[in-house]
Amino acid sequence: MDDDKKITVSRTIDSSAAEVFDVLTLPANHVELDGSGFVVSDEHNDRITGTGQVFTMNMTGDHMGGDYKTDNHVVGYEPNKLVAWKTAPAGTEPPGWQWVWELEPQGPDSTLVSVTYDWAQVTDPELLQKVSFPLVSQSQLEDTLAKLAATTG
Repeated sequence: MDDDKKITVSRTIDSSAAEVFDVLTLPANHVELDGSGFVVSDEHNDRITGTGQVFTMNMTGDHMGGDYKTDNHVVGYEPNKLVAWKTAPAGTEPPGWQWVWELEPQGPDSTLVSVTYDWAQVTDPELLQKVSFPLVSQSQLEDTLAKLAATTG
């Protein structure tokens, strides 16, 4: 991965890895967790239970001209350790950015949570001209982890 094309933030959260994983794998929770302000609501998605699943979210942002939907293709799943997805405008294939959540137990009621926003695989020149990466800042990712800590802790 290109280090200048990804942002990773980490925080220790006072909850078990299982509790954190439970929150992260239910797309409806992402409205409450989102530090970017882009996530509006989920499309009544089921819990994430493995790779190959796709969940849809309702979003908003000037970078897309207002309201839009994303399809999130689950590409990583390991219970209580990892969940990752590649995001795409609804109805399209992922153009190269992904979200990776990694959980490391620090004891029975403490978990080091890392979230990585990675756009290294975005190669479409038109998309790169239209969208100014990163769309989500380090401080917004830190806000997301703070919200996760408040939700689970």
